[in-house]
Amino acid sequence: MKLRRQTVTTQADTMREVTAAQTRPAGRGRTYDMAYIALFAVLIAICSWISIPTVVPFTLQTFAVFLATAVLGGRRGTQAIVVYVLLGAVGIPVFAGFKGGIGVLLNTTGGYIIGFIFAGLIMWLMETLFGRRLWAQAFGMVFGMATYLTFGTAWFMVVYLRQTGAVTLGTVLGWCVIPFLIPDIVKMVLALSLGNVLRRQLAELLGGQQRSGK
Repeated sequence: MKLRRQTVTTQADTMREVTAAQTRPAGRGRTYDMAYIALFAVLIAICSWISIPTVVPFTLQTFAVFLATAVLGGRRGTQAIVVYVLLGAVGIPVFAGFKGGIGVLLNTTGGYIIGFIFAGLIMWLMETLFGRRLWAQAFGMVFGMATYLTFGTAWFMVVYLRQTGAVTLGTVLGWCVIPFLIPDIVKMVLALSLGNVLRRQLAELLGGQQRSGK
């Protein structure tokens, strides 16, 4: 029964979003899209700078990546991720540790950042195939996380081989994946929960603005 209520709520949220998108002018819709994409690109950058001091410190970067797709949807969320990566590539210090530049992406851990784009595409694909049902979003995030971890780990091994020498898969997993699995899962769950609330409020806000402008 609880799952059924969640499904009905998610479907109602989707209908509100579609109605809001259909009722506002095309030009205004594109302006909103650009504004929200830029906003979440900045949010990802800010969350990348926030380091949580645990035994193995981690940032809130992945939380913001998941939140972008949860709130904006697969298409706009992926576009926000692409904008974030491009900002860093041209030298703006948006990456963790206030770093930027193409060198960060070409280094050993750059594959995890580039992998966010592929993760966004996976979540967009899940949304396209199954809609914005809660279970589809959850599976999309899980597959997305598996995607950036797989791509990033393969990238790390190739770059490390060229820079230093061969390294085993187990060693790389111990360095770059296993210590961050639980934090990433927690951030994913938080982003999924908070994202649905924010998306619902955003749809109501856009609908209310359109009605007040008539």
